[in-house]
Amino acid sequence: MRVMLVGSGGREHALAWALRRSPTVTELVWAPGNAGAEGLCETAGVKADDLAGLVKAAKGMRADLVVVGPEAPLADGVAQALEEAGIPCFGPSREAARLEWSKVFTKEFCVRHAIPTAPYQVFSDPDEAESYLRRGGQGFPTVLKADGLAAGKGVLICKDLGEALEGTARILRRREFGGAGDRMIVERFVSGEEASLMVFTDGERVAPMPPARDHKRIYDGDQGANTGGMGAYCPAGNMSAVQIEEAIEAIVRPSLKGMAEEGHPYRGVLYAGLMLTADGPSLLEFNCRFGDPETQVVVPLLEGDLAEICLACAGGRLDPSTVRWKSGAAVTVVLASGGYPGPYATGMPITGVEEAAAREGVIVFHAGTRREEGFLRTAGGRVLDVTAVGESLAQARERAYASAGHIHFEGMHYRRDIAAGAPSEQSVIQ
Repeated sequence: MRVMLVGSGGREHALAWALRRSPTVTELVWAPGNAGAEGLCETAGVKADDLAGLVKAAKGMRADLVVVGPEAPLADGVAQALEEAGIPCFGPSREAARLEWSKVFTKEFCVRHAIPTAPYQVFSDPDEAESYLRRGGQGFPTVLKADGLAAGKGVLICKDLGEALEGTARILRRREFGGAGDRMIVERFVSGEEASLMVFTDGERVAPMPPARDHKRIYDGDQGANTGGMGAYCPAGNMSAVQIEEAIEAIVRPSLKGMAEEGHPYRGVLYAGLMLTADGPSLLEFNCRFGDPETQVVVPLLEGDLAEICLACAGGRLDPSTVRWKSGAAVTVVLASGGYPGPYATGMPITGVEEAAAREGVIVFHAGTRREEGFLRTAGGRVLDVTAVGESLAQARERAYASAGHIHFEGMHYRRDIAAGAPSEQSVIQ
């Protein structure tokens, strides 16, 4: 099978690593890729937002399958463009991906199809939003959400009126999130245990992945600004098999049924961000692709053939029994550039990656790197994802941090508490 992978981050490096290990893959091209492709696969000099270029590259290699990592190309309609060219795409259509690229659509969709989610109101006028909040809104704390794609940073949890008014100003007045902030949701804050559930689906059948949990805040103890994710671990241990099935029946299957009824069958990965409440699971948000950095801890535990699973989803013929998982656990620690998630410099030389990757059970995924004049250099805010697998979460965590200690670049920083205090009882879906 000839496969093209779209994207350039740590998630995509993890997918490239897993696809390369698939026995059915004879050729793998990563567009545009990053420095992690060296010795792993070929790259194509086509950016993920160049739809015509991606179709041309896929045709040129006679791809049997294209796997899309990031959300933006899916929101732009890459799946339709590829399918019109006769090339199967693992990833939903633009209209199906609206579950991610419009939070307002998703809330309205949940109401239409009786999918549990928090009460909300939608605003485009900042004066109206501020007036609503001053009258009490949905109570405090409250959640503000920019409608569109905002690189994982468009959700603000506001503990009081002052923070909510400042959040409204950020989204609707100062337009910090650009066009993503044309509309804003004011949502009731829901208490409970937060959990994430990703599933493979062909639009009808569902194969769940073991729950993973990421750490969004920049500093230890979940302090500081939100980021794209500073680390993750799997299995998360905060969802029992009964809770997973409950979430599938209450949220995932009704969503797939609803999308099909509305004329937009959903195929690919559906990622449900959940709050586990006393009354059952409540949907926080959907993502329409693999999570980042959750993918980096999930795919090392996959026992099945990722390429075959993706092709089956794209073709509407997924057999959930072929999606099998290894026992054990995985932990990822993200090494970030100085200043991230704010402004940061790039081009810093990186050392120690080979030594870190040589340790038992360790894979170093590149997130924001490039090769320049023979040197590996930083090229993004999140630079490397040091991932380790082990028989237990504790062993995986020890291996990840020991390996991270080998790597150095100017300004490097990372959280020291990834997976610390995680539930001790871990299980993987078998």
